Amino acid sequence: MILHNKGEEFVTKHHRGGKGFFLWCRIHQLGYSRKQNSFSDLACKLNICDSVCLMVSEEPDLPNAFVKLYYILQEMKPANTKNGVPVLHSAKDGCKPKKFTPDEVLVPNLSFKENQGTKRKMQPGSLSIYELERLENIRQNQVFLSSIKLLEAKQDLKPEKTQRGLKRQNNKVAWTEILPPRTKSLRIQKKEAERLPLPPEPHRIYYEVERIERARKPEGPISMEPINMEEDSSLPPELLKLWTEDLIKEEKEELGLEEYRSTLKSMGLSEIGGVAKVVKSRIFSVAFHPCSSRLLMAAGDKLGGVGLWNLDSDMGDEGVLLFEPHVQPVACMAFSRSHPTDLLTLSYDGTLRSTDVEKAVFDEVYRIKDGLRTFDFLSHDCSTLVTGDWYGDVAIVDRRTPGTSHESLHSLDTKTVRCVHVHPVQKQYIMVAENSIVSIYDARCLKASSREPVSQLYGHSKSISSAYFSPGTGNRVVTTCLDNNIRIYDTSELTSRAPLLTSIQQNLYTGRWLSKLQAMWDPKRDDCFVVGSMQRPRRVQVFHESGQLQHSFQDPDMTNVLSVTAFHPTRNALLGGNASGRLYVFTD
Repeated sequence: MILHNKGEEFVTKHHRGGKGFFLWCRIHQLGYSRKQNSFSDLACKLNICDSVCLMVSEEPDLPNAFVKLYYILQEMKPANTKNGVPVLHSAKDGCKPKKFTPDEVLVPNLSFKENQGTKRKMQPGSLSIYELERLENIRQNQVFLSSIKLLEAKQDLKPEKTQRGLKRQNNKVAWTEILPPRTKSLRIQKKEAERLPLPPEPHRIYYEVERIERARKPEGPISMEPINMEEDSSLPPELLKLWTEDLIKEEKEELGLEEYRSTLKSMGLSEIGGVAKVVKSRIFSVAFHPCSSRLLMAAGDKLGGVGLWNLDSDMGDEGVLLFEPHVQPVACMAFSRSHPTDLLTLSYDGTLRSTDVEKAVFDEVYRIKDGLRTFDFLSHDCSTLVTGDWYGDVAIVDRRTPGTSHESLHSLDTKTVRCVHVHPVQKQYIMVAENSIVSIYDARCLKASSREPVSQLYGHSKSISSAYFSPGTGNRVVTTCLDNNIRIYDTSELTSRAPLLTSIQQNLYTGRWLSKLQAMWDPKRDDCFVVGSMQRPRRVQVFHESGQLQHSFQDPDMTNVLSVTAFHPTRNALLGGNASGRLYVFTD
């Protein structure tokens, strides 16, 4: 047979008296036929492990297969003879050598699983056949992958994780600690210690914790210099052009509820980069500039920073400019409805400032010691303001009067004022969110001796986060309370007790590290509002005044809670801010 001839030729050429000769003899003895048997059968009859069987049986060329089998047998232990019959030892450590006679049929004792378990056993002083085969397969795979450049293509497919907006600043400064000279103890100096009497036991005294405050900004105007740009750099001209853009008031017909829902579903994160880090710390307030040609957004953070983000610009850090007009959280901000070039920001540090881009300064409008919490425009021309502080005081501020003081100050019965909002049509009505009651006052009747509310909104069992009139008519009020309920009241007629229309259960407990969730009306509608959510996956929800959910904004990139939200006054755009200083913009 062909195999016999090849084997005889190979054995004659390579060590006729060694294992090759024995293998050739065993092939003759077993009556092996290439047509009837495979190398797998031969390997089993010769008591060779499965890995050797596999290596030999996969060789298409017969001489090469024989040579490979020969060299594998060379790695095995030397053969012994008993009664003139050669006996092979197994290549697997721990297995007894298989003894066979010329007449017996050789059947392997080890099962497949046992063979698999013994493949990984190491030969003393060298790698096993299985490991050598494995390393060779790894090398061939690496050569093949390198030839088709698959690894390079894998790196190209990975998206680059780039952060739009403010860049991380490396504030690490190399310094060397200088230790004071070490003094010897009294024991080493062989001196006696001073005998001091024990102090008396301290009495339990409660001390008021003193607040460590950062130094406030100086009084008067502050230069408008971006801190994320080079020193003495002027404001970008495109910001001034966009800031002073004339507003074109377009009267649009209010969409039906079904069309409005379809519009919300068509909105998503902007394709040109709908996420950007605008401020350094947690966002407390956000606002849209009312211009419709581009999206210009503002955000205030916990450290007193105010960030401006132009979505379609590269000014500053990819469209972001950061300023620091305050030193404590910017709790409230709003663009003037009559003068869109005017952005007012209010901070816990007790200052209310106006942004004048043409003069590049932050003008000071109102100033107290500390504790300002909220404000709103009291007149249609936005020249008069109403503010509220943490001490339960409401102040009327007239910007036309020189100085930074209030026109009148009214102390309410509540301990604190969390939110003030003015009726959009009847500007004399001021709504104040107190501890657990929302009261509506008439600004004309606020006197030191009489502070009776015109109407009150009952039903809250815990602290109230916010309360806002509907933007068009003021016939509805939406309140957000920490008792995990969003309530809608009917204020079309200001009675002593406003009727409750709807109550929506919502998880509003954010803890101390997130800004409070607040339900905000869509300025384009009188019946729908938006609010953040604590649910997972993270989302922003839009509800109808009836309590029906209209849409939930979700995205894989939205991994944090968007506590602060706001709709654009004219365009289909939604803004949300999280606790890391990032803004998310959803547009159609």
